[in-house]
Amino acid sequence: MGDNERLSEKVLPNGDSYVGNFEGLVAHGMGKYTWSDGSVYEGEWEDGKMTGRGRISWLSGATYEGEFSGGYLHGSGTFTGLDGSIYEGSWRMNIQHGMGRKTYSNSDVYEGSWKEGVQEGSGRYAWSNGNTYIGNWKSGNMCGKGVMRWQNGDVFSGFWLDGLKHGSGVYIFADGGYYFGTWSRGLKDGHGTFFPPGSKLPHLTSWCDSVGHNKCSRSFLRHSASSNLEEFRVAKSSLKSTFMERWPISAFLRSSGRISHRATSLDWDWRLGGSAREVPLQEKSNTLPCSFIRELHEQDSSIDVYEREYMQGILISEKIQSEAPALPSKCERHKKQYTKAAKRPGETIIRGHRSYYLMLSLQLGIRYTVGKITPVPMREVRSSDFGPRARIRTYFPRKGSQFTPPHYSIDFFWKDYCPMVFRNLREMFKIDAADYMMSICGGEGLRELSSPGKSGSIFYLSKDERFVIKTLRKSELKVLLKMLPNYYNHVGAYDNTLITKFFGVHRITLESGRTVRFVVMGNMFCTELRIHQRYDLKGSSQGRCTNKCQIDENTTLKDLDLSYVFHLEKSWRDSLFKQISLDCMFLESQCIIDYSLLLGLHFRAPEHLKALAEKEGMLQNHTSSMEADGEIMIPSKGLLLVTHEPGFVSTMQGSHVRGSTLRASAAGDEEVDLLLPGTGRLRVQLGVNMPAQANQKVVLDEADSMGVELVEAYDVVLYLGIIDILQDYNMKKKIEHAYKSLQFDPLAISAVEPKLYSKRFINFLEKVFPEQT
Repeated sequence: MGDNERLSEKVLPNGDSYVGNFEGLVAHGMGKYTWSDGSVYEGEWEDGKMTGRGRISWLSGATYEGEFSGGYLHGSGTFTGLDGSIYEGSWRMNIQHGMGRKTYSNSDVYEGSWKEGVQEGSGRYAWSNGNTYIGNWKSGNMCGKGVMRWQNGDVFSGFWLDGLKHGSGVYIFADGGYYFGTWSRGLKDGHGTFFPPGSKLPHLTSWCDSVGHNKCSRSFLRHSASSNLEEFRVAKSSLKSTFMERWPISAFLRSSGRISHRATSLDWDWRLGGSAREVPLQEKSNTLPCSFIRELHEQDSSIDVYEREYMQGILISEKIQSEAPALPSKCERHKKQYTKAAKRPGETIIRGHRSYYLMLSLQLGIRYTVGKITPVPMREVRSSDFGPRARIRTYFPRKGSQFTPPHYSIDFFWKDYCPMVFRNLREMFKIDAADYMMSICGGEGLRELSSPGKSGSIFYLSKDERFVIKTLRKSELKVLLKMLPNYYNHVGAYDNTLITKFFGVHRITLESGRTVRFVVMGNMFCTELRIHQRYDLKGSSQGRCTNKCQIDENTTLKDLDLSYVFHLEKSWRDSLFKQISLDCMFLESQCIIDYSLLLGLHFRAPEHLKALAEKEGMLQNHTSSMEADGEIMIPSKGLLLVTHEPGFVSTMQGSHVRGSTLRASAAGDEEVDLLLPGTGRLRVQLGVNMPAQANQKVVLDEADSMGVELVEAYDVVLYLGIIDILQDYNMKKKIEHAYKSLQFDPLAISAVEPKLYSKRFINFLEKVFPEQT
């Protein structure tokens, strides 16, 4: 004991007590602290805080024994929860962080890396029922490369996302069958190859190397047995991830410290169900290597193999390949099929890309602007915030300056337009400043998209796909700045507006003299669901069709390509057209034309394909199912709506979402969520996650001969909004109208005066979303 240390006992006014060593007036050395509720800490102290080794026990029965620092669980230690779970490993500031092993109360065991209280990094999870996963984790879910082995002998080795198979992989059945292919949100999606039991297969080293599996994964795969379980379900595991909330202990005798313990339940659900938009973790992994196919070819070319194509877990086509074709063509076909199945829109901008320095400059400018304006106290915008002086011009030399940091781009000038206005708009649209900067300016690059229209604009997509950055012509910038005061008032008055949401307008001038203007917008198709078809609808017909040879999943189709009509609940349709009318009135007042409705469709595959499969049966029984008007309806199953519960839907605020939750008469006029098995629970809003029935008339020779009109009904989820609102009816457009009117029907061309454009636009959409009789 030091000269200044003494052994003493102190009882505090609140009933807490301390027995141990002091240095001056604070606890220092060994001591025992007892809280009035019965919790006890016994161990080392330093300057009035628990520091060193010690043991704490709570009245609930939970205990921790190990290292402390500054009043926190910090270092290595063992925590035993009130439910009997045991965690042994590293801690940081009361949170499991680092390497550790946790045995849960249900006998499940996780051993591996932790970050901020949840599994992240590499780890092994063994369920009490015998299932085992070895691989990567993120935010407490299986994510990245990994191998899952089920108790029945089935094995999956490939890529995962949020606890579901997602990306390329190989599924090995216990009976010896193999399926190589791609998955989307737990469901087979795209092209793949199935090898029945008895097929002679090579070692899986080639395939594992092609998708980046490590030696551990290959070893696990080689020693795994392989069962006839194509559609499987891992039972829901309720894993109690128990850890302490952060609690500093104040300096002793200045105020009493109290340690609180809170058990947090972390339920994971690995379920199969609907598809989501495809976000492969590694694009190259979706191509089977030629070396691997060559091994298959050399080992056995006589046994049948099956080339299959799935859509959201439903088999839509299958070819039996008795003999392997010539090797080069097979390699090319596999490469084409697998690359297409995993295609993501756009091209990632990396060093050497033509837009690399432009991207760096844009990211630096946005980070600088948002970081500078965010600390400024919120206030109402003034007229001066929209004026010519509300433009901040900054020079960014490569070496840095008194006001700007050094950077890796080239020297450039940055101009930020109306920063206070757009700061308020981001707040109005519930966009967090930190999330905004991380999405656009994070470590990963943007993706450059080709322009879907005639404007020649270039589009960039943020890494999380929440934001779209579009280059502007000088004329478009002028229109935007001119309409900005009225736009601000309009979106502030109508929460459910369908008009594009703008988050910032900027200009970059490079030393070469090149000037590029940008606007940052919300991505209307940022959703967990996969968008199967997308349409740009103007209401005009001249030139509004797409070359059929150029259509793929990412193609934006046009008015004449649309063969569906969509039936919405009556109240939703009324709300939709009320808002469309208000938005069109605003655009008309600003003399804007050429805008369009961007419409995205997510088909629910089981109902979609069931309808197609039942066509023949429906025709054979048409006499009993024919409606009075001579139509046969192939019904959909409908989508499930449940009463809205904020705690059960995603808390991430979409960049295109702001309005209220829609109400449904089927739910007693309550606010509702859309429940999609295996995908999640989605909040239904105007233009976002809207369930509908899509009807399409089918022309079949057999139906025609019977005088029957066949109608297919599909369950779809709709995403929609009004885009391209920066083209005014200027002199150039008036001349275009006059010239094209001599060649085509004046009512069919896009360039017409704003009042007529608005009326035609609404009339067309009323046919796309007809009233139900």
